[in-house]
Amino acid sequence: MTAMSDVTVLLLTFFMLTSAFVKKEPVTVNTPASVSEIKIPEKNVLQILIDPEGKVFMSLDKQQDMQAVLESMGDEYGIKFTPEQEKRFIVASTFGVPIGSMQQYLDLPEEQRDKILKNEGIPCDSTDNQFKSWVRNARAANADLRIAIKADASTPYSVIKNVMNSLQDLRENRYNLITTLKGSSEE
Repeated sequence: MTAMSDVTVLLLTFFMLTSAFVKKEPVTVNTPASVSEIKIPEKNVLQILIDPEGKVFMSLDKQQDMQAVLESMGDEYGIKFTPEQEKRFIVASTFGVPIGSMQQYLDLPEEQRDKILKNEGIPCDSTDNQFKSWVRNARAANADLRIAIKADASTPYSVIKNVMNSLQDLRENRYNLITTLKGSSEE
């Protein structure tokens, strides 16, 4: 009986150490199914998250990229962030508020930031396309960055097309679309 419990503990430890942690996302996204089996890279990824209502969020996997992007966005928009605000931004898994309200957002406790983030989103319209600035500054911070778009299956096509057009305006023509693998029983 002792051997069985030892094996159980070893297996549990193995799975805990080899599993990849999933980032906390501000909204739940049900991705569409596809038959593509291309793996999304795990490093140097700029993930663009689009919720069913069309709100756009972003995440970077490296903290030094997050810091460089925040600093360059602050320079571009004339905003100076405190070291505490920078620290909170760097450890955040996802961001998605207009740059003008970023300071107030970062001053809030984490629970309130999570609630506010669900209702915000990075402006991506023609009048104030801050999304382009975020992508441009992320690319400047890390030239090896891979872009991945994760959109909900019920997100309006016009919103996704707007994001793709913004990427094309920046000459970012290579990106992955994150989907779930369609099983043979779904056909």
